[in-house]
Amino acid sequence: MRTITVRTRRLDLVPLAVTHADEMARALADPALHVFIGGTPLTGPELRARYERLTAGSPDPAVVWRNWVVRVRADGRLAGTVQATVTEGGLTAEVAWVIGTEWQGRGFAREAAGALVGLLVDEGVRTVVAHVHPDHAASAAVARAAGLTPTDGRQDGEVRWELRP
Repeated sequence: MRTITVRTRRLDLVPLAVTHADEMARALADPALHVFIGGTPLTGPELRARYERLTAGSPDPAVVWRNWVVRVRADGRLAGTVQATVTEGGLTAEVAWVIGTEWQGRGFAREAAGALVGLLVDEGVRTVVAHVHPDHAASAAVARAAGLTPTDGRQDGEVRWELRP
C-alpha cells in the first residue's frame, strides 16, 4: 500500500515529506484549530521531528501510516493534511483531516477527505473510521460528505463515524 499523489478538482494530496514541516507549521498555526482536539500548534522544528517519525513508518508491521499534505492547486500553498492509519491487513483505516483556518469554508476538507476515503475504498479497505468531537459540526459535515455515518461508539469523548462499503 503505497502513498501516492491524489488529484481532486482543486487540490493535490501530496505524500507527506519532512520538507513540508515549516510551511505546514505556518498553515496550522491558529490555536483555534485545537479547540476540539486539544494541544497547541506545533512549531516548524516540532513538526519536522513529527514528520520524520511519520515518514519512517509505523514501528508495528501490522500498521501502515499514510499521510498527505493538502496543496491548493490555484496558489500552490499547503493548506492542511489528511491521514489514514491502516490496520487488519488493509481492511480497516482510521482517517483524520485538518485544514488551516485561512482555507476553511471553501470545501477543501470535504474534497480532501472524500478523495482519501475514495482511494482507501478503491484499494480494498472495508471499514473507514473517523472520530469527531460531538460539538464539531464542520468536521461532522466533512465525515458525512465522505460517506461516513455516526455510530453510538465513543472514544475519548469523540463520536465514532464509520463507512462500511
